[in-house]
Amino acid sequence: MDRDEFRSAMRQVVGAVTVVTTRGVNGEPRGVTATAVCSLTVEPPSVIACVHRDTWVGQFVPESGNFCVNVLTREQQPVAETFAGRTGHAAADRFQVGAWADHETGAPVLQDAVASFDCDLDQAVEFATHVILIGRVRKTVSGGGNAEPLVYVDGGFTTTQIAPATV
Repeated sequence: MDRDEFRSAMRQVVGAVTVVTTRGVNGEPRGVTATAVCSLTVEPPSVIACVHRDTWVGQFVPESGNFCVNVLTREQQPVAETFAGRTGHAAADRFQVGAWADHETGAPVLQDAVASFDCDLDQAVEFATHVILIGRVRKTVSGGGNAEPLVYVDGGFTTTQIAPATV
């Protein structure tokens, strides 16, 4: 399989933009922008987040034992850019962008996110260049459904118009 061909095809898969956060062994916050995130099970409530093993999150989550998946709004695109390494911010300085708090696990939670999933690490599975984080959700925080979620497709950020649900 040609790597560039695979990458080009995968860029057509729309993904919710998230920032996955944790704390290092010294307690300093760390985070990375990720789109490879999804629910795993309802019983128990759990999620999967796939991050590059060389990122701070990929290195520190197995040590800290927790992480938080923060689903971004359109207005939080600067947060996505910062945690993707596209600005001059590094390490804990990235948390100067956006409003952050702590909840159950101590992993940073982005205030006003579409939703946040504060998790205990259940399992970390290494696969090639990435670590698959399986988390048991301890607490969810929802922005109430009025915000437009930020999505990533074809190499760029955009948003979706969500129609009201009908019963």
